[in-house]
Amino acid sequence: MARFDINNIPDNEEDIDFTDIEERYQLSFEEGFDNIVVVDNIPLVDETKEEKLIQFLRKIFKNVGEIRDKHFTMPKAVNEKGKLMSKGFMFIEFETAEQATLAVKLIDGFKMDKSHTLAVNRFTDVEKYSAVEEEFHAPAEEEFIEKEHLKSWLADEMGRDQMVIYRHNEVQVLWNMQKEQPQIAHNKPHWTETYVQWSPLGSYLTTFHTQGVALWGGESWKKIIRFVHPGVKLIDYSPNERFLVTWSNEPIVVPEENNDGPFGPEDEGNQIVIWDVKSGALLRTFPSLAPQAPSGRSTVSWPVFKWSPSERYFARVTPGSQISVYEAPSMGLLNKKSIKIDGVVDFEWAPSSGADKSGKVKDDMLAYWTPEVDNQPARVTLLNIPSQDIVRTKNLFNVNDCKLHWQNQGDFLCVKVDRHTKNKKVTYSNLEIFRVREKDIPVEVVEVKESILAFAWEPKGERFAVITTSDPNFTSATPGSTTLKTSASFYYLDKGKGKDTLQSFKVIKTLTGKSCNTIFWSPKGRNVVLATLRSQTVWDLEFYDLDFEPLESAAAKVPTGGEKDPAAYLQLLSSGEHYGVTDIEWDPSGRFVATSASVWRHTMENGYQIWDFKGQMLYKENLEKFKQLVWRPRPKTLLSKDQIKNIRKNLREYSSRFDEQDMESSSLVSSAERQRRRTLLQEWADWRKRVEADLASDRAAAGQQVAAAPADDEEAEEVDEWIEEVIDEKEEIVA
Repeated sequence: MARFDINNIPDNEEDIDFTDIEERYQLSFEEGFDNIVVVDNIPLVDETKEEKLIQFLRKIFKNVGEIRDKHFTMPKAVNEKGKLMSKGFMFIEFETAEQATLAVKLIDGFKMDKSHTLAVNRFTDVEKYSAVEEEFHAPAEEEFIEKEHLKSWLADEMGRDQMVIYRHNEVQVLWNMQKEQPQIAHNKPHWTETYVQWSPLGSYLTTFHTQGVALWGGESWKKIIRFVHPGVKLIDYSPNERFLVTWSNEPIVVPEENNDGPFGPEDEGNQIVIWDVKSGALLRTFPSLAPQAPSGRSTVSWPVFKWSPSERYFARVTPGSQISVYEAPSMGLLNKKSIKIDGVVDFEWAPSSGADKSGKVKDDMLAYWTPEVDNQPARVTLLNIPSQDIVRTKNLFNVNDCKLHWQNQGDFLCVKVDRHTKNKKVTYSNLEIFRVREKDIPVEVVEVKESILAFAWEPKGERFAVITTSDPNFTSATPGSTTLKTSASFYYLDKGKGKDTLQSFKVIKTLTGKSCNTIFWSPKGRNVVLATLRSQTVWDLEFYDLDFEPLESAAAKVPTGGEKDPAAYLQLLSSGEHYGVTDIEWDPSGRFVATSASVWRHTMENGYQIWDFKGQMLYKENLEKFKQLVWRPRPKTLLSKDQIKNIRKNLREYSSRFDEQDMESSSLVSSAERQRRRTLLQEWADWRKRVEADLASDRAAAGQQVAAAPADDEEAEEVDEWIEEVIDEKEEIVA
């Protein structure tokens, strides 16, 4: 202990050195004070308003835990005017340390008003950070370890696409080889327990396990990161792969002791988790609002949270009451409250936000609909986020149901409306199309006299396809065991002539007498597959081209000064069938289509087939216990519009180069096939000689006469087999 001369005691108490006493009797603030938080930036009030402020703060902290009156401590001091006022901060003591942690997580950053944003910190943290040394000590530099490029597959010289196949207990990542057997890029048994899923840009392959999910990627397919969420069943990525949402039907259970997991007491009972993909950090958990099915089991409409294209917001609907929009990455409610909308059923984000000409980021937009309630009509509303300004509304009458379909560039919104007559005995459908990019967002009504089974926009285009039916067996839009009589119609946007001409959607052509129930557009547009899925009797596939140009001059079909007829360019390229087909998916290039029959649906001839966009089957493989085939997505191109235009201009030059590569590849395949046949023939000849020698030996042992073998110098007779193939045939009529 320091010794002081009694005659030399400093007049000022602050000049006395108490360091040795403080070190000897130092208290650990980590123990005993961990249930206390410090709340800064509260308004300055006098004694008359103190109780009102405390009651207001009690409402803010009500979701954290009950706080008794004596657990609010608000320090006060006399100001310059001699009035006793609060100091702008207070202490709140909770029952448990977990409640204090939850208060920091939920209330820190809460805006009381325009002038006061609360800052909430644990009392122990304040003491800990106040003891940080003034002098900075640089941390030890970690050794740099170069990681594999997550987009390495895009550098393939042949420009091939990859797909993942899951069969039995084995997962394979394959290169598409067109007509030949796919080349294995990586395979691993027991790689997943339920199914696999690609991230939206193809960077990660997600596998599912009892304790959570794992992300894999790079050239060597190493595990990149894992997320612990026991019993996870469903996942969803944000558009740019920054965030991952996982859902489990099992509520989170946090052990009281030895809790090594990512969850805390505040996560207990929740079922939805949002993660940061790069860091692996748990950002927030949410309870599931799953409605009860008639069977009594809870159901979930996935994805629960829908992401805006900018990834700045994600939202979910509470049917009948509100839409909750959250900000990312803070995970807090936008403006600290949900958007109250009576009767709201569903919503969808516009797929594109982007920026205006000045570079300013545009607001994200969402569309939602509400049903008819009492004397209020049904309504579709377009809403800007975060401003929450209503951009457009449209009232609808005699409505049974609505489905929202955005065109993938956000230029159009189609609302498929299922309606009924006034006596509610007859149902029919129509399409309400919002032209979002035009002034005042005009809405066009496209009348459809039959029930709509399927609707799909052409990607990056102004056309769409619908499948309709008037079949009396139709009860729902879900493809089932009953094969319905359907019609398929294609529509285009007729822009007319002149600036003042009204634009409208018109029918290109209606195809009747069909059985198709699903529409699959190529990701590049133009080509489309109409298919009959999950039927017990019909498995038709029809490949169409909407911009087909026949060999004869197209000008012959267009009158002088007239407009070309879109129906003249709609061509059925090919028809096919895949027995038991359950799933269809285009590859990212739009050149190939994969059809598959999964054991998850039935056990008849499971496997997959690869087709080109013209409907020619290139490869077929039946696989026992085949479950899943998914093409690997590609990120958006980095080429500018001018570069793409230049490539299209010189397409013949590039085409000839790729044709040479295809011929060389075909030649290599042919050489390999010839060598395989020679090997098989040689193996057969060797086997025959061996059998003849054994037979001769057996006959000699039995005393039978053995035919003399031909001398070595005798020439064996060689037989050449000529195969003729007609390459081209031309017929001329001679007068």
